[in-house]
Amino acid sequence: MTIPVALTIAGSDSGGGAGIQADLKTFAALGVYGVSVVTAVTAQNTIGVRAVQEIELGVISAQLDALAEDFAIAALKTGMLANAAIVEAVAGGIERHRLGPVVVDPVMVAKSGDRLLRPDAIDALRRRLFPLAALVTPNIPEAEVLAGRPIRSLADRLAAARTILASGARAVVVKGGHAGGDPVIDLLVDRDGVREFSAARVETDQTHGTGCTFSAAIVAGLASGLSLDDAVARARAYLTAALSDAPGLGHGHGPLQHFVAPAAMAR
Repeated sequence: MTIPVALTIAGSDSGGGAGIQADLKTFAALGVYGVSVVTAVTAQNTIGVRAVQEIELGVISAQLDALAEDFAIAALKTGMLANAAIVEAVAGGIERHRLGPVVVDPVMVAKSGDRLLRPDAIDALRRRLFPLAALVTPNIPEAEVLAGRPIRSLADRLAAARTILASGARAVVVKGGHAGGDPVIDLLVDRDGVREFSAARVETDQTHGTGCTFSAAIVAGLASGLSLDDAVARARAYLTAALSDAPGLGHGHGPLQHFVAPAAMAR
């Protein structure tokens, strides 16, 4: 049996709750084989980020080349890219190897509040990666930065998504976790229309890596042949289950339970 291969291009989280580690756990949990390109190494835990070492551009490109030349990559995502030069290198590699579909998770700030993307990289994301993206997955604060406008309502989210679409992305899902209220509503917008995906809010502080996990779950779905709508719907159910079953580790924003039972996703 051939197993689909999914690629994550992101930073390493030494605490294991976000970044490369969360992505690979999510891929494994959802039945795809995960490979990775590490863009940065972070020293972090559930409380905060203590240090960041960005990887040399040549090593990032070499990782991507090595994987693309050996594996049939069915879908991929980008996460923490740190700076404009890394964005350029990653975009160039995606173009060079004609990889896709690409899900761009525009990681800007860690759950602890530590910045993970330099300001000069925001324009590089819009200019170089969004035109390659099948989907961009900002949370509300990220969408505000990318669209250059405040978001206070679903209508604001829709307007922000359309601004991001104008940068060349084929679809945008503006996540609803930061909006408050119950249920949580994720808004998927593309040129064909608008769809809402809702789930009961899980009241917990065990939320480290939610964005990484959600985007990785979408990539796993796309790699497995699901439509975008079905991949987003399954990712929403998986994230809710992973939050509900979080193991309660660490002293800050703890990690999720990535290896949830399939039955938990149907609750």
